[in-house]
Amino acid sequence: MEVQGKVKMIGETQTFGSNGFRKREIVVTTEEQYPQDIMVEFVQDKTDLLNNYQVGQSVKVSINLRGREWTNPQGEVKYFNSIQGWRIEALQSEGSSPEMPPMPPADAFEPVSNINEDEHDDLPF
Repeated sequence: MEVQGKVKMIGETQTFGSNGFRKREIVVTTEEQYPQDIMVEFVQDKTDLLNNYQVGQSVKVSINLRGREWTNPQGEVKYFNSIQGWRIEALQSEGSSPEMPPMPPADAFEPVSNINEDEHDDLPF
């Protein structure tokens, strides 16, 4: 699965426990009719993937949905979901498409000025 949008926030890398579990969060705001702020977590060696990105940048994040069951001390079973990122890539801005050169301004074209309306042409209309 993928999430596309603009980077709203990139958190610092956090380390937990004695075994050094690392986690880093990023929030991506989708660009749709009703934008959503989606928090994605990167864990362990994947935390370094966020080093080259900044707030405001358009990105595509490849994600996995994760779920787990937890039983609290009172014996109640709870369920938790997380969104885990495993790849991130920058998206081209809409204005710079590599396959389409930019359109020249209208004043770069010369207007047709010497049309003789009496000339006969072969066009059927």
